[in-house]
Amino acid sequence: MATASRFQNKTILITGGNSGMGFSTAKRIVEEGGRVIITGRDLKTLQQAEKDLGPQAEAIQADVSSVKEIETLMTKIQMKYGKIDGVFANAGIAKFARPEEFSEKDYDQVFDINVKGVFFTLQKSIPILNPGSALVVNASVAAHKGGETMAVYGATKAAVRSMARTFSSAYVAKGLRVNSISPGPIDTPIWSRPDGAIPAAHVDATKDAIAQGVPLKRYGTMDEITSAIAFLLSPESSYMVGADMIVDGGYIQL
Repeated sequence: MATASRFQNKTILITGGNSGMGFSTAKRIVEEGGRVIITGRDLKTLQQAEKDLGPQAEAIQADVSSVKEIETLMTKIQMKYGKIDGVFANAGIAKFARPEEFSEKDYDQVFDINVKGVFFTLQKSIPILNPGSALVVNASVAAHKGGETMAVYGATKAAVRSMARTFSSAYVAKGLRVNSISPGPIDTPIWSRPDGAIPAAHVDATKDAIAQGVPLKRYGTMDEITSAIAFLLSPESSYMVGADMIVDGGYIQL
């Protein structure tokens, strides 16, 4: 639930803002007085998200696996807004398989979106950020916990978590803060997507099994994860730099 106008007169870029955590975070920022720029690959869902968010949102189609498209995105933002006040580098995909089952094509796709996409989103956004801006990268508890089907996905999220440290070191003197969010099991629309990481026939059983491994015996809600992301993007987290916020119901803590 929105608590204040923390984002009044602020403009935040959210990659992958057309669904899931990205859309939920965009909604929270708009509710708290901010403006959002959301990106996504799918034009139809992107336009619907823009409509649902209202006049304080602008959608720009972009594929973060393409550095050229990221550069074009930043140019458009700079031309219209000049400077912005934050970035949630959220766009990513999940594919789970044992190491011997991963193809080179699948490996490249996951790394191109989850690692290259985040790195160049951060790199290209630096020149258009106001001093005091906050950047948040979407990592995962998979960066901290081993799993037989997590070799590739977990490696990408460990890389992203590292970027919160390295980009903070590089730009803290410019007044920029970079932190990561590591969600545990969260009830997001990704579970019901036809191209989801887990076959549809196994989704319910997989979700139930994962929930039993969480000390709270449930999945986190979108409001619970969005509250944490909004905190990291807001001035309330001004003393957090290079940190990783784990929101997982105790999944890797207990």
